[in-house]
Amino acid sequence: MIDFAPDVPRWRQVADVLRKRISDGTYPPRTRVPSVLQIQQEFGIAAATAQKVLRALREEGLTYTEPGLGSFVSKTAGQD
Repeated sequence: MIDFAPDVPRWRQVADVLRKRISDGTYPPRTRVPSVLQIQQEFGIAAATAQKVLRALREEGLTYTEPGLGSFVSKTAGQD
């Protein structure tokens, strides 16, 4: 878990952590990112909040979703 800043939405703070992990190679391209349940457990947030995190990363083009398989890092994510 992280210490959440009170003035920034939790979903945004968790998305920032996952975004950093993508950019630093912790989650390389085409590898699976944590599931909603895994995000809930790691950060102590609600399922709806975890879903919002994954939706934000997908909308930014950092991840894509394979139905029934999960969310994965996009091929070009993390490349500058």
